[in-house]
Amino acid sequence: MKKNQIRLNHTLRALVDEFIGSNEPVSSRVLNAKYLVDVSSATLRLDLFKLEQDNLIHQPHTSAGRMPTIKGYRQYLELIEAEHANVQYERMDILRELLIHNYKDTPRALHFIMQLLAKETDQLSFVAEPEVSNGYLAKLDVFPIGNRKLLFVMSLDSGLDKTVILKCEYDISEVQLRKLVRYLNDELVGLRIYDIANKVLIEMRENMHQDNLIVSSFLQELHKAFIEISDFFIHYDGSIKFLEQPEFDSKATILSFMNLVQRQDALLSVMRAKPLTGEVNVLMGEDLNNQIWQDFAVIYGRYEVFGIPGYLGIVAPLRTDYRKLIPLIRDITKTITITTRKGMMVVK
Repeated sequence: MKKNQIRLNHTLRALVDEFIGSNEPVSSRVLNAKYLVDVSSATLRLDLFKLEQDNLIHQPHTSAGRMPTIKGYRQYLELIEAEHANVQYERMDILRELLIHNYKDTPRALHFIMQLLAKETDQLSFVAEPEVSNGYLAKLDVFPIGNRKLLFVMSLDSGLDKTVILKCEYDISEVQLRKLVRYLNDELVGLRIYDIANKVLIEMRENMHQDNLIVSSFLQELHKAFIEISDFFIHYDGSIKFLEQPEFDSKATILSFMNLVQRQDALLSVMRAKPLTGEVNVLMGEDLNNQIWQDFAVIYGRYEVFGIPGYLGIVAPLRTDYRKLIPLIRDITKTITITTRKGMMVVK
């Protein structure tokens, strides 16, 4: 790489680091004093002009310093990528213990991990639950728990259990329930969750038990349970502290942010559409497919629980601590995947 390009890269990296820390347009004087002490002021001004011509930085107004553009942030992420290997999160043992302790209640463990991520980052964290629709049913259990409520427990071949509580509008005896569950295990075990929810139960209800009200009603409840566990739902967690960032001083920014986090379908769509190029992805700008979300970044990684994939990450303003967040999300998603190997827990 040419010497001039190396200097330009240093200048861009320094400018973005300073802007992230100060939230103020960065002047050449600050860059000279704090980061580029061996570069003459004339050379620095010329380098800033080149970066501006390349649309990597811009001036909000004539007398101000410079700020990174979305293109500038993307190049900055490329420049600091190699440094992530030297950063490791020191509290992985806590995460492993959470996962091991909650072996049969992984959603609970993921909830605690999401809370920890929010606390560590002061941003809005999220977990997209494991996508179970491509898993296969290993066993179905149904238990009456009073007040006409049934607890459905679906065990997957991967070792993951999913539970749903539904209220039924009919009385069913324990003997009837046992016979139904035994029959359904014979019919459904070994089938894919997606097929059970979207085809098999519908056909069973329509074609096999039209004249039996109890069986038909029970199959309807079971269908609801399988549809519910097949949903890929995003859970968020964060204290009010993330709203104290200067970016949220504007009502318009808050409304745009709330629109982004409420549009789960859009967020899941862009995460699924963009394959992971490394261990962590950063979506910003046109990646998010909506002009009103241009001021935010979604930083996320893909994890697996017993071989079933999900997503974990944070939603933050563009001006955020990528040096900390990317290695942190990388280490958390990797720990979840390694600790919950398919069919077993691995204690490290």
